[in-house]
Amino acid sequence: MMTDTLPQEIREHIEQNKLQRQKHTAEERKLIGTAAFEAPREDILTDTMIALYLGKNVLLKGPTGSGKTKLAEHVSAFFDQPMHAVNCSTDLDAEALLGFKTLTHDEQGRTQIAFIPGPIMKAMTKGHFLYIDEINMAKPETLPLINGVLDHRRSITNPFTGDVITAHPDFRVIAAINEGYIGTVPLNEALKNRFVTIDVPYLQGETLFQLLKSKSVLRDEKQLRTFVQLSADLLSLIEMGQLPDEAGSIRALLDACDLTAYIPPMRAVARAIADKLEDERERAAVMNAAETLF
Repeated sequence: MMTDTLPQEIREHIEQNKLQRQKHTAEERKLIGTAAFEAPREDILTDTMIALYLGKNVLLKGPTGSGKTKLAEHVSAFFDQPMHAVNCSTDLDAEALLGFKTLTHDEQGRTQIAFIPGPIMKAMTKGHFLYIDEINMAKPETLPLINGVLDHRRSITNPFTGDVITAHPDFRVIAAINEGYIGTVPLNEALKNRFVTIDVPYLQGETLFQLLKSKSVLRDEKQLRTFVQLSADLLSLIEMGQLPDEAGSIRALLDACDLTAYIPPMRAVARAIADKLEDERERAAVMNAAETLF
């Protein structure tokens, strides 16, 4: 898990805490992520772990498919902490974040109103991790609901019950954003200031090759290295503004590798990468890049 670069005191503290967390239920265990993140640089993983150890909120910033969710799952596994997820959208409301009231029946069959906690309430009360994906997709008026959760107060007043919920000491927040995408809005300064920001770029070079080699069903190493070069060429086009960030997705590249195990690589690139793009010129640029290699 690349923990050798962590200060000894942090490693010891985390190991001690892991021993105290052996009481996770079977359901909670299912919420613990898998340590499968391949870091483009060692400091990305190290700095994320140190920030979380210090109780900071962490904002993962990077293009789609760069592994932000994988990174969040990786640190969940490292800290042996269940992680509750919120997927933001313009439809996100207080109930999706905090929970909702519903009618239930007691043992005598009498109707009563019960509050069903949402992901934020569960994570806060149990001392788990909270992962807020695509936080800049949420409506600006929704996010202020959790300002108190993210600052020194670490608390929130439940609008449905009036109860004040104070976070467990082990509660941590990780959020992720894709900047500049349709439907996203810039985070306001008050919200940004509540996070430590970690930039998560795409994998490249030998690290990318090793990832493809370990994850893809394609076994031809020469072709895998060709896909690594294709990725580098696409990223160059992205930097020049000729392609959108999504054209460089590692997830899409892996799909193309898998398809190439069964169909010609040019067709695989079209299916997995080019045909996802809206602009005809962008699709042509991807295929032209691939044609020089395959």
